[in-house]
Amino acid sequence: MKKLFQINPALDRADCARRFAERGRVQVRDVLTPETAEEVAGILRRGTRWGLATRGGDGEATPPVSLRAHELAAPGGGERANAAALAAHAASARGDYGFRFAHYPMVDALQNRWEPDGPHELLLEYLNAPDFLQLARDVTGIDSLVKADGQATLYAPNHYLGRHIDSHVAEGWRIAYVLNFAPQDWHPDWGGYLLFLDDEGDVVEGFRPRFNALNLFAVPQSHLVSYVPPFAPLGRLAITGWLRDR
Repeated sequence: MKKLFQINPALDRADCARRFAERGRVQVRDVLTPETAEEVAGILRRGTRWGLATRGGDGEATPPVSLRAHELAAPGGGERANAAALAAHAASARGDYGFRFAHYPMVDALQNRWEPDGPHELLLEYLNAPDFLQLARDVTGIDSLVKADGQATLYAPNHYLGRHIDSHVAEGWRIAYVLNFAPQDWHPDWGGYLLFLDDEGDVVEGFRPRFNALNLFAVPQSHLVSYVPPFAPLGRLAITGWLRDR
């Protein structure tokens, strides 16, 4: 029977754990078996009804905006999306927090039964299954990780995620993850890199969005996803979220 999500049995978990211990972050390449990585990528490429996530500011007065695919297609949806994107751009221009990218919030979809028994619900189950959680525990050394949330994300031209630290430790966030399914030939000029910054704003490390690579990093930690320029292809696909201890 065809499998959808299977951890690569050849991973060197001890080496990944050593690298994570050194810097609090690691990129685990070839994390899934090749066959199941292609299965997940196919769901993201062809089976996801993308909405839009934006934010223009980091305060209570500027909460994140999430528009579903049917809202974008409805009368006035394009205008709402453009207004939200402009607010994000204005916030980023003044040095405030902003982001703009396509997404499909899998937890919301599950809780509200958007697509009952669909592939995204199954992916969320796999992210919370013993195999994936144990991999995360083995690499990070955090045995208290008990669950994962997740959203499908697509960074297309003009998309980005501004600098932030993921400070929601009180909500149980311990480790952020990015499970990448960008095209195999993703070029550095196309942006979409996960970049880590020091206190002076210098880039201290960056991870290319490699196909079938899992980024794990401890939070809080200053990071961003670099701007995807207009000439980049469509697009930087991933499943992203946080691994929690409660």
